[in-house]
Amino acid sequence: METKTIFKAFFIITTLVSYAYPSLGQEDVDDEPLVNPGHEFDTLDTISPASEDYNKYILENLPPKFKKNIESCMDKMGRVGIKCADDVLKEILTNEPASRECCLEVVRNGKECHMVISKLAFQFYQLKRFASQVSFKINEVWNRCSAEVERPSSSHDDTIKLS
Repeated sequence: METKTIFKAFFIITTLVSYAYPSLGQEDVDDEPLVNPGHEFDTLDTISPASEDYNKYILENLPPKFKKNIESCMDKMGRVGIKCADDVLKEILTNEPASRECCLEVVRNGKECHMVISKLAFQFYQLKRFASQVSFKINEVWNRCSAEVERPSSSHDDTIKLS
């Protein structure tokens, strides 16, 4: 009877520790980039006729509410925002941080736009293979950018209001 009680106590303690420290039992895979920077990243935007048809199909069959959110976010972004969206996408895939200016643009557009644009990007043919692996990274990029924008900058010309 005493051995059974000790085993139960050990099992409960082990279970509680594994919930408190889940990283102890798994390899830290978040540090590995999904795509190597350079040539491998540059080849992601190559489009074949089949992938182009797939992407058109995705865009045509978006739910109306999602499509409206995308259009609203694209209107907010402008040309600078689209360039920054590429930098944020690169950060998600290669772990190369986007610039402070891009973080400012991302935060200025809002978390909903960041999530909607990122979700759409990973529905396209070239990136859909990463869709299951990036949800944590999308939030991580948002958290890093919002923290960086809130932190005072060392230069005086970065004092841009978020409104």
